[in-house]
Amino acid sequence: MTTAALLVLLGLIDASFSGFRAYAGRDARIRKHRPTARAALRGLAVGAVLLLSPTLTAVLLLLTAADRSRTFDTLAAGGLGYLLPLALYTAVVTVSLAAYLALPFRASTLAVVIGLGPLTLLRPLAVAAACLGALLNGGGLPSLLVGATAGAAVLSVEPLVHRRWYRQVR
Repeated sequence: MTTAALLVLLGLIDASFSGFRAYAGRDARIRKHRPTARAALRGLAVGAVLLLSPTLTAVLLLLTAADRSRTFDTLAAGGLGYLLPLALYTAVVTVSLAAYLALPFRASTLAVVIGLGPLTLLRPLAVAAACLGALLNGGGLPSLLVGATAGAAVLSVEPLVHRRWYRQVR
């Protein structure tokens, strides 16, 4: 259960950042802490709803399995394989984000340009690596199905938040 809890936590944090990214650059005001927090909460809410789909997929796989214990073990192995590439990606993002927050203005701008910007573009590849990790770690097709569903959910948060709340620039 620890692996599942970590995956849900990573998914919700990613959803919150996705809400922020959907809003970022759309408002020219200098003080925009409230709108930024609102955007992150919107992403969190959308992500929480979307992350129900991989949960329901896993539950359906377990309920329809002939051997639930074996299916559970398979999904657990796949979850661990899914977590490892995401943990590596998250560590690199965390270091880049820490540099952005801790360094002086010019250096923090550089951290965004060479760190956070490209890492955002690499998110789909990180999800694909996680799906591959789930498959290769012994999760088989059930874990790949749950992982692909989770990947589609987290990658859909930003476009959905953007489309719903941030289409027009202020």
